Amino acid sequence: MEALTRNVWQGLSAQDKQDWMKRIELMLPEGMQYEGLETFERFGQRTETGVFTHEEERFVFVPGDRVTLGWAQWQDGMDEATSDDFQETADTQGIEDVQAFLASQMSPVREVTIGPMLVECETISLGWIEVTEEEAFAQEHDDFPEALAQFKQSGLNEYELHLQFRLVRHREGDIQIFWFNEGIELEDVVKEETAAGFGLLTEDEWEYIYGGGCRTLFPWGDSFDYTMRLRYFGKHNDQPAAANSYDLELPNFFGIQFKGDPYKYELTLDAEGEVIPKGGDGGMLVCGGTGPLLGFLPAASVFFRDENVDELDWEELMDALYYRRVIRLTDVMVG
Repeated sequence: MEALTRNVWQGLSAQDKQDWMKRIELMLPEGMQYEGLETFERFGQRTETGVFTHEEERFVFVPGDRVTLGWAQWQDGMDEATSDDFQETADTQGIEDVQAFLASQMSPVREVTIGPMLVECETISLGWIEVTEEEAFAQEHDDFPEALAQFKQSGLNEYELHLQFRLVRHREGDIQIFWFNEGIELEDVVKEETAAGFGLLTEDEWEYIYGGGCRTLFPWGDSFDYTMRLRYFGKHNDQPAAANSYDLELPNFFGIQFKGDPYKYELTLDAEGEVIPKGGDGGMLVCGGTGPLLGFLPAASVFFRDENVDELDWEELMDALYYRRVIRLTDVMVG
């Protein structure tokens, strides 16, 4: 398994890849099942890889690699629209050097070795659990029946009663109901997942599967894509959203989906095993009126860490925390 780097993997025939996936399947926790090969392509990168399922949740095989992570300088440079946008924001925020500012916000440049692994395609909410309408009514929450009835008649995409329940409408008309999971401890979740044979991504692994080792500010280049459909911005936000219909929430070149929402955090672990939130800033820049470029910088690039998280109680962030499971294949087999 240690030899399954991206270059080696991409050079294998489809039959050889199938053989490797079936061999891996024999070494996995009970309930993991190999479904077949699938190809994912985005941002100029393409991967044909194995797809596995566990209790209807999808995992993909991610080959290892020796890569450079982080960002310190432009590779291609900004286009005029991005440059003007950055400069306008810099002027209003008192930022004298845009590149120096960005470098201070981005993950530091470093060389890392990533091992092959199976990675869950979607994230799991730490604070919210999906329930049926019957299960929600069984909670006997005074505000829920009226809120649900009004939501069904409204044109809203989402409605949330803070730390109580959340309603989400999809384009096809379906409504998902989420109930806030009070009293959950992050440490208990990690222990339960470990006991089941799963781990959490490290910070290095997260950055690798996010950008694949790209050297540009964003996975697609150094310039912002103003044609993207983004939450909180643009004319599309008055329309019901299909599941994962926002551009930053679509599967990437590994087949992995990210929250793509600066209000959300994905939990990872640093080298010492401490929990590190990635992919968001709690919406601080969006709330600050900076526009989509800076507002989505934490969710669209390899933003390092939200320094303000250290000042908050984890319980205050519980409704915005997500994680995904990983199986490091060097842990289950070698050679």
